[in-house]
Amino acid sequence: MNKNEWHGVFPALTTKFTEADDLDFDAMARHLEFQLEAGVHGVILLGSLGENPALDMSEKVEMVRFFADQVGGRVPVVACVAESGTRRALSFVTQAEQAGADGFMVLPPMRYASDREETLVWFRTICAHASRPVMVYNNPIAYGTDLLPEDFAELADIESIHAIKESSSDTRRMADIRRLTGERFALFCGVDDIAFECFALGADGWVAGLVVAFPQETVRLFELCASNRWDEARSLYEWFLPLLHLDVGNKFVQQIKLVEELHGVGSARVRAPRLSLNEREAREVERVYRTAMESRPKL
Repeated sequence: MNKNEWHGVFPALTTKFTEADDLDFDAMARHLEFQLEAGVHGVILLGSLGENPALDMSEKVEMVRFFADQVGGRVPVVACVAESGTRRALSFVTQAEQAGADGFMVLPPMRYASDREETLVWFRTICAHASRPVMVYNNPIAYGTDLLPEDFAELADIESIHAIKESSSDTRRMADIRRLTGERFALFCGVDDIAFECFALGADGWVAGLVVAFPQETVRLFELCASNRWDEARSLYEWFLPLLHLDVGNKFVQQIKLVEELHGVGSARVRAPRLSLNEREAREVERVYRTAMESRPKL
């Protein structure tokens, strides 16, 4: 990937499972084409929405190989690095590169809240090992490790870091990162229900969640913002927002997967330890979905 490819809508794809809890590659192939036909600019595998921690290492590598083959160079394939130890992370990077990954989205160490020095060394070590470009993923709410704008300025000397997925939910971070690093990094919104605000602050792209069910609306919203058609973008965003709110909370994976199923483009199946939504939770997601569909705009 070159730096110009880090822009636009990158779906954080869900991992599809069969009734036997195996990887459902047929379902994932169909869903991939659904995304590509809508004009997404890249795809991200094995992220939080992809249930990365519930997958074996062999499954992760198999996923990368499958998507690299299926995509066939049409858009970049970015694999998420979310491991608990540095050795496992480096091993995955090596195997994923051999399997065809075009780039990596790298999380801080999992299950260990590293301090600032440890976090910076973690990213430097992985970037030194990888021969593909990197997006750094900052999500202190979910993972307990926070990369501040000053930390990104510290990492700016690492040439292989091309992009940042900022998921602190504090839109002020976008402006502060730009102030400290200029145009050094491509900045991606990482939380669905602040996408409009992030684009207004100059975000280059969106690692999106509800795109897995609504790729046309997601791509259209990005295009409107990129064209400075803010009134049209705001109107679409206001319709989309109740659905986008489903991208937050402890059960965002179950919520988004249920929307996929309701929309006929996926399954609500998740892998343990996750469990399906209970009846009350599912009814609320169904209500949000039905309400949105009753007023879905024509694009």
